[in-house]
Amino acid sequence: MSSTYSTSPFIGKTYGVTIRHLTKNFGPVTVLQDISLEVRPGEIFVIMGPSGSGKSVLLKHIAGLETATRGEVRIGEFDAADPSTRDQVHLALVFQAGALFSSLSVYDNLALYPREHRLADEAGIRQRVMRTLQILSLEKAFNKFPSELSGGMRKRVAIARALVMEPQLLLYDEPTSELDPVMSATISEIIATLRQQTAVTSIVVTHDRDLALSIADRIAIIMDGRIRAVGQPNDFRQPADPVIANFLNPVIDFKNPRFKQLENNHE
Repeated sequence: MSSTYSTSPFIGKTYGVTIRHLTKNFGPVTVLQDISLEVRPGEIFVIMGPSGSGKSVLLKHIAGLETATRGEVRIGEFDAADPSTRDQVHLALVFQAGALFSSLSVYDNLALYPREHRLADEAGIRQRVMRTLQILSLEKAFNKFPSELSGGMRKRVAIARALVMEPQLLLYDEPTSELDPVMSATISEIIATLRQQTAVTSIVVTHDRDLALSIADRIAIIMDGRIRAVGQPNDFRQPADPVIANFLNPVIDFKNPRFKQLENNHE
């Protein structure tokens, strides 16, 4: 990765995230139950768990896209659910599918935010966008459209679009989903390198065990809407908890397959 990210008034000031007794109900269904976590400023914090465990819902609460039934989420001293927090904290979310605008080129996807917020004149925006594309080795793709990009390049563009906002808190929702192992490793390297260059606090929701174990400062395992464990990567390489061990290191058993167990449990 080339270059370093030049400083802004926001870079260097990082925010932690505090979640206290967060509960979220959708009608009669409790998706998150009494979640409490502390994400330290500047760290890479990874949230893992099975499908449907509440990971993405938790991330949306941090991003201010969902309102808690009970409890609270704070970014530094600010309430994540308060829209005015966005005026105090630069937060960016990298969506699982990228969420790029298909009718816009790579350049215009990145330029959209600084244009809408009038952060600079067009020359300044171009400098900012091209600098960000250079960091992610995407400068040659600036005039391409999302449909012309590979899945891995679309992920990188989505990260670049978040980075051009110069965030203090960067949220990733399944950043390596649908990618081959080499590109998944590349995305892992990008997340780790961006933290080194910008000191940004990063929260990553993922199923990717290799990603989590390689880049995380700490990992939280969420199951059935509750925090099952929090620890450093080494704590999860050979976890003592058999439920977590089965999630992270599942054994394939052709004689007693899981789908048969699921059938029996629902009879």
